[in-house]
Amino acid sequence: MSGVDLVIEILSWVFILSGSAFAVIGAVGMLRFPDFWARLHAVSVADSGGVILLLIGMALQAGWGLIAVKLLIIGVFLFITGPTSTHAVASAALVSGLR
Repeated sequence: MSGVDLVIEILSWVFILSGSAFAVIGAVGMLRFPDFWARLHAVSVADSGGVILLLIGMALQAGWGLIAVKLLIIGVFLFITGPTSTHAVASAALVSGLR
């Protein structure tokens, strides 16, 4: 294994582990925070950050190819739909009278 391959391997695992940590912290925040709005914020931030970091780590593991392109497309899709769905849920909760 050359030096460049070792650096890519280490970086990919750093991204994967940090993305996993974001997901676990978001799940703990979902359980620990007191109200709906704080829980929604914790899950939204953890979802966006964690999934993007996981996808970057997986793309580094996959190398340059079709799999990395597919992971990039999935990342763009999740980067757009995650905050949009969180906003829709928050808007519906506000309209329904949740304070």
